[in-house]
Amino acid sequence: MGCAALGNLYAPVSDAAAQATLAAAADGGVRLFDTAPYYGHGLSESRLGAFLASRKQRPLISTKVGRSLAAGEAPGDTGFVDAALARPYFDYSAAAVERQVQDSLGRLGVAAVDMLLVHDLGALTHGGDHRRQFDTAMAGAFPMLAQLKANGVTRAIGLGVNEVAICLEVLAAIDLDVILLAGRYTLLEQAPLDDLLPLCEARGVQLIVGGPFNSGVLAGHPHYDYGVVPPAVAARVQALSALCAAHDVPLAAAALQFPLAHPAVTTVIPGARSPTEMAANIAHMARPIPAALWADMKAQGLIRADAPVPGEQGSSGR
Repeated sequence: MGCAALGNLYAPVSDAAAQATLAAAADGGVRLFDTAPYYGHGLSESRLGAFLASRKQRPLISTKVGRSLAAGEAPGDTGFVDAALARPYFDYSAAAVERQVQDSLGRLGVAAVDMLLVHDLGALTHGGDHRRQFDTAMAGAFPMLAQLKANGVTRAIGLGVNEVAICLEVLAAIDLDVILLAGRYTLLEQAPLDDLLPLCEARGVQLIVGGPFNSGVLAGHPHYDYGVVPPAVAARVQALSALCAAHDVPLAAAALQFPLAHPAVTTVIPGARSPTEMAANIAHMARPIPAALWADMKAQGLIRADAPVPGEQGSSGR
């Protein structure tokens, strides 16, 4: 489960709804919860921490580094509604990352997490400031995460990003345990088949697919890449939806199951803001999907012909 929505992404979620959603996820078999200080400016981590305190069995937890929170300052327009009063700002230095992790552990109420990911590095986020931010992270954030891993504060370190280019750039310089790539390997986009996915497979880097609904458009919501849906994307979604309907399969079910067929992909993390949405995600993951649907998607050019699909020999089937 991705926990950005529990930081009030796009719309507020009550504390009670957040706790009920987390409980529905855990009770339904979800074993990994992904959060970040940026999500609600600490709100998502705090809500997840309150949930963890109520459970005897702890699930896997991943959170992120790279943004510090200036407490008490107006946050600006970050997309989080009624977020905590704190201004997020980027700082990939070693000292800042060490503080960020300690703050996250405090909000989560734990002594260690399973994954620490460098958040939103890359030119897509930083534009002309990318090189400076990249150099700071390579000299600061990544060595600090390696130290924290050696000290038992985390079991795995990696990236949490929305673009392929930064993944390739980092992997050219250092080894990672895991990459959380949001929105780039989905029913709408399969470009990582050309480079990142085979590289992860060869290097033993576990890939987590975030944003399997491309910010919601593949699940009936009016967002793509955290913004408006372009006409070309809307047309493609309509074609995918019609084909899924012809096979009596919800589009969201196909969207959730598709990425897991690639052997480099170990996990998919849809978000949810209510127990109803969480129950739907769980049902979609269990929904039988006929092989003919995937074959028709390929035949109509809606997904790439070389994309592994569930049930296909050689796919992971996770």
